[in-house]
Amino acid sequence: MFSSWSSLNPGVRSRSINAENPTGAPGQAARAASGLGPGRKGSASLPLPAGGTLTLAEIDGPGVIRHIWFTLPDRTPGGPYVLRDLVLRAYWDGSDVPSVEVPLGDFFCNGFGRCLITSAPIVVAPTGGLNCYFPMPFRTGARLTLTSEHAADIGSIYYQIDYTQGDRLDDTAGYFHARWRRSNADTGLGVDHVILDDATGPGSYVGTYVALTALQRYWWGEGEVKFYVDDDTDYPTLCSTGLEDYAGGAWAFQDALRNDPAPQVINFSAPYIGYPQYEVDDHTQASPFATRMPPNHGLYRWHLPDPVYFDTSLRVTVQQIGAWDHGLFEREDDIATTAYWYQARPATTAPELPPAVLRQPR
Repeated sequence: MFSSWSSLNPGVRSRSINAENPTGAPGQAARAASGLGPGRKGSASLPLPAGGTLTLAEIDGPGVIRHIWFTLPDRTPGGPYVLRDLVLRAYWDGSDVPSVEVPLGDFFCNGFGRCLITSAPIVVAPTGGLNCYFPMPFRTGARLTLTSEHAADIGSIYYQIDYTQGDRLDDTAGYFHARWRRSNADTGLGVDHVILDDATGPGSYVGTYVALTALQRYWWGEGEVKFYVDDDTDYPTLCSTGLEDYAGGAWAFQDALRNDPAPQVINFSAPYIGYPQYEVDDHTQASPFATRMPPNHGLYRWHLPDPVYFDTSLRVTVQQIGAWDHGLFEREDDIATTAYWYQARPATTAPELPPAVLRQPR
């Protein structure tokens, strides 16, 4: 269905939307003039004022969005955490409810500012090139927006949306969804963080990004990720053995099991699993007030080779459990997660996204 060979897809055409061609119309790219003359890089970006919204794309279907790219200037006011202040939304087939509603950084596994990601569906390249390769089918239309809740104007948003039109979509082509949730040390001990609870089937769950700030001492990653499929109630059908195990690691992401010298944390980024970010220094400002901060941990797990299929509904949670010499203990950390999945219909309801002031990382 998503073949790139035009000979196998008669009538399918490649299109691209960016500031050089905001409609994606054929023969209409690179028309704006610069100091070098007409068609010489005259409209590379668009401004985004504080409180404003850019309509990135309005596309007639049927079609498939195949690649999304963003970048912001390196000196954007607010530093790396500006990515939490920008919200990416996607609406399918005329729906007024966004099927994608995620802070821009978290959508690209950069909830704590920029870090490099080298995975199959998400790639963050030097220096801050944000790429998404999740296929996003639509039948009658697609609309993508970017809203700023940042306090300052952003002078330049660079973006590109590559897509095809005329695709032959059968009944198995689900609509792409993504949701952001946060538990900011407010669940109570022994209460699991909810990653997803509004998926309706049939569908398939394809990935999780976790941005966790450890607010207590000792190891933070013993919590199990649980998938309650369809009629599951008290107990799930699928369960991991721990958060670092869910992200493909083991033994606290250490380079070795030893006490002397102390083991080192290893960051890694692979096609389907990764622990690409561990931060303890406040790099948002070069001032006397910059200091060490609670540890920030970024992890991802893509279920592309092993989707979690559901017929009617899916609920995904992660426990908040730690460990030390005296054994396991319940924790309350700051956990922000992004869930990625496909389902048969566009979203009809969505949980309320917290305002920017409640999304800022600790």
